[in-house]
Amino acid sequence: MSLASDLWTANDDWARRILAHGFVRGLGDGTLPVDRFKGYVAQDAYFLEAFARAYAFCLANGSSRNDLYGFGELIAGVLDELKLHKAYADRWQVDLAGVTPVPATRAYVDFLLETARRGRLGETVAAMTPCMRLYAFLGQALAAGTVAPRYAEWVKTYADPGFEALAVRLEELLDAHATDSPAVRANYRRAMELEYGFFDAN
Repeated sequence: MSLASDLWTANDDWARRILAHGFVRGLGDGTLPVDRFKGYVAQDAYFLEAFARAYAFCLANGSSRNDLYGFGELIAGVLDELKLHKAYADRWQVDLAGVTPVPATRAYVDFLLETARRGRLGETVAAMTPCMRLYAFLGQALAAGTVAPRYAEWVKTYADPGFEALAVRLEELLDAHATDSPAVRANYRRAMELEYGFFDAN
């Protein structure tokens, strides 16, 4: 088993808790109130901008052409997600220009950027991989059931094979750069905890 697979399996408890969360279930069945989704879109856009910056640290700390291509592709993927959020914002009049992060968003952003600034590539990738793998997992799990029209675009985005390919790309970079260390395991699990907190706050 690869390190990426082992870490995901070791954190299955958090993945299942997040899938069962009322916010996530509401995305699938359409019962999530629109105002809560609008708040999530604003907070997630703020988070994604920081996520792209963390990828930029990874790119700067990379050591091979594969790193350059890989992190470049992943940054492009975040920019595509931000375009989707812009479309949501235009549709539902969400102001993305002056977002004030709630404590859960701020905690996650601070964790990622503080980790990235240390320059230990494997530990940074370990902190970032849960977001990508989790969203692919959620999208695919929700898409396997009956999806209500209201948030079907969100489900389709994260269930898409293209997003799965990005998650796999990041996991490959994790396997290439991370060692099975307490710091790597702690960063991965902390990111999963923060993912739960992010959904719970919205």
